[in-house]
Amino acid sequence: MSAALLNHGFKVAHTAFTKRAFELADVISDAPCFCDYKELDKLFPHSKFVYLERSLDDWVPSIQMLIKKMSAELEPDGYLHPVLKRAFNTTFKLSVNNNLQSAHFRECYLTHQYSIDKYFVGRNDLLKINISEQGSLQKLLGFLAIPNNAAGSFPHLNIGKQVDNWKQVKHSNKINSLAAGKDHRKFFDYQ
Repeated sequence: MSAALLNHGFKVAHTAFTKRAFELADVISDAPCFCDYKELDKLFPHSKFVYLERSLDDWVPSIQMLIKKMSAELEPDGYLHPVLKRAFNTTFKLSVNNNLQSAHFRECYLTHQYSIDKYFVGRNDLLKINISEQGSLQKLLGFLAIPNNAAGSFPHLNIGKQVDNWKQVKHSNKINSLAAGKDHRKFFDYQ
């Protein structure tokens, strides 16, 4: 989604860990948005939200592989950004007992989906799409009121264990997740 929206004129941060990244970007995807959507909704009224749906049978093995790959870095002494660690640990309630169990991730997915549905009930600022489905890019562009007559689909960057291909994307509208501003590299104080 991030790569597709770059090509439609949006300034995009795939993850945002500073106030400044949020100020610079038109679109922010992934962490911490999937965890902090309620707080961000209050900070940025009139924003639009997109929930990426995926079948549980596809999502569970994918998240298991990601968590396995990131497990050491999600620990308190791991190198990942503290905002990213918090988002993952809050959303997936990671512990030694449930770290890679399918049933645990299924429950996390369903709980998260229920929370999203409950929070956005009766509102028109949430789009739920499965980006692998035909026409999903056109649905997104329509939701964002972007004229688009061309057929197309989302680029597929992260395949298998390649989960950080966003780093290879070169575009003038790409926003650094750690952009510094007047508050240096501080994040919001809503915690």
